[in-house]
Amino acid sequence: MHIAVIGTGIVGVCSAAWLQRDGHTVTFIDPREAGEACSFGNAGSLSPSACLPVGMPGMWKKVPKWLLDPEGPLTIRPAHLPVILPWLIRFLRASSREEVSRIAAAMRGLLKPVFEAYEPLLQRAGATGLVRHTGCLYVYSSREAANQWKWGMDLRRSLGVELRDVDSDELADMEPDLKGRFRFGHYAPDNGSAADPSALVKAIYAQAIRDGAAHLKKTVAGFETANGAVKALRFDDGSGIDVDGVVIAAGAWSAKLARQVGARVPLESQRGYHVTVASSNLQLGRTVMATEYNMMVNPMAMGLRLAGTVELAGLDVPPRYARADALLKKGKELFPHLDTSKTSLWMGHRPCLPDSMPVIGRAPRAENAWLAFGHGHVGMCGGATTGREVANLVAGRAPEIDLSPFRPDRFS
Repeated sequence: MHIAVIGTGIVGVCSAAWLQRDGHTVTFIDPREAGEACSFGNAGSLSPSACLPVGMPGMWKKVPKWLLDPEGPLTIRPAHLPVILPWLIRFLRASSREEVSRIAAAMRGLLKPVFEAYEPLLQRAGATGLVRHTGCLYVYSSREAANQWKWGMDLRRSLGVELRDVDSDELADMEPDLKGRFRFGHYAPDNGSAADPSALVKAIYAQAIRDGAAHLKKTVAGFETANGAVKALRFDDGSGIDVDGVVIAAGAWSAKLARQVGARVPLESQRGYHVTVASSNLQLGRTVMATEYNMMVNPMAMGLRLAGTVELAGLDVPPRYARADALLKKGKELFPHLDTSKTSLWMGHRPCLPDSMPVIGRAPRAENAWLAFGHGHVGMCGGATTGREVANLVAGRAPEIDLSPFRPDRFS
């Protein structure tokens, strides 16, 4: 079949690559180059342990303090509050212990095979060197401080995540640059990271092109349907393309397209900022999650990346780079000796649903349209598995993981 894949982020390119393995012809539809949106600036985590949702039990108690702190981990632009209020109510409902346990179990199923699902794609693209399987450290100022997150860590362990306690001496041996600031940690040996997330996306995309995929740099305005199936895509310039099927993987821009094929999905952009310190003099060997600072630190090919802030403001307003400056300030607090003479700032749109789970499944009103978006903070972690499952759905094969929690109609 000729399948149009709308979106050239990590989910779109992985879906295309897995579809090609089944012999389908693929056309990418995206006005941007591959790997240039959220897939460019994410924290690069490839973490089977990252199964907890954003909304956790008791978080609502912290939100007022965060909102009053201009350098806090969360901000909501006042003009956007009336728009996002229904989303926030759903988000709070998904933050109970019962719901978090259910969501974490579903996400564990999606994220556990991260390296298994990437391996054939990276091998074909000759890009296995872009993935590191070096583990991740969750670090804390003390063992007592770590107890604030004990419930979530115990939930991870109950789902099969290996987390090993690390005391201050071992922590300093593993990562000497952490010495002094952190005195306790949890080591997740099954985790890894991307040395360059954008390069990883581009490598899989480039192989898809070599394997015959085309790329139309256009914006989809809508679909032509007949007898419950999509027959063609129509672009905003009036042109179009006939297709046998379509995968909507346009990240934060997916909701309007999904609505046209029957899926009303409460998709929101959690605008994420990062700072990349190109002049970094640190020698970190793995990803570090500074939990008390709500910040992930990842040594990458282009420098040390600091990420972890959330802004709710929609898709259209310009970035507020003071959010990124706050990350750099925290980075200096964590690593007083960090050389910050050369840095770059970035903002991107994480596509997030209120239950922190993506939409993966067939569209309600089009038998040949499949939805794959809303991965939020775990797009790199879940992109390859999602692509594999999209190919299974298109082929009519049984999924390899339980997709029922991710069904598109769960918000109806």
